[in-house]
Amino acid sequence: MDKVFKALADQTRRYLLDRLHERGGQTLGELCERLAMTRQSATQHLAVLEAANLVSVVRQGREKLHYLNPVPLHEVQERWIDKFERPRLRALGAVKRQAEDAMAERPTYSYVIYIESTPEKVWHALTDADLTAAYWGHSNVSDWQPGSAWEHRRTDGSGIADVVGTVVESVPPERLVTTWAAPGTEPAGGPSRVTFAIEPHEEIVRLTVTHENLADEAEREEAAGGWAAVLSNLKSLLETGSPLPREPWLVGR
Repeated sequence: MDKVFKALADQTRRYLLDRLHERGGQTLGELCERLAMTRQSATQHLAVLEAANLVSVVRQGREKLHYLNPVPLHEVQERWIDKFERPRLRALGAVKRQAEDAMAERPTYSYVIYIESTPEKVWHALTDADLTAAYWGHSNVSDWQPGSAWEHRRTDGSGIADVVGTVVESVPPERLVTTWAAPGTEPAGGPSRVTFAIEPHEEIVRLTVTHENLADEAEREEAAGGWAAVLSNLKSLLETGSPLPREPWLVGR
């Protein structure tokens, strides 16, 4: 049993078992196709699995065909899982899968806009507090380093932030990823997530904004209207030097 647990403790060896579960009778070359390692290293991992009796080998001419042997895994299940109230564990597993499925089905909104500018200027416009205040009506405040906090602050001098989050990824001037949530809240499905992808497109810039993990379709519709207005204002500022003559999110109110 110690050899089984040792074999299962390594991510690469678990991956090899997954591959053999998908299809038995694979050669070393087939198993190495998606592994970023030498054949010698893969052979060493397979040797550990064979020693634990998790993999059996059948020779066919010069080739060795590898098969998953599920018996040791079944013994682990009988000894370490079945006696711990298997029905309750199944119920917990079902709850976990439902929660994961719900997360996977949460709405996403994506918007693409083309701007006559450079990637560096677009990045600066997205991350500079004064510029965001000019076209967004809020100042985006952060040092924009991965792991740092950021705030979407009102420009009335109150210092109140209507949105807060964390900088997940920051690769100037190409990609910025942040989480979004109302201050002091912990959304049931976690905060939403916004990705800004900035790409040169010949002599202009293609900016793609993707807002993921939105709570529901109503929030998706709100995001769609908001992003269209904000990004139109950003485009006007960068191309003409001034935002639109009227804040687009206020039109029709």
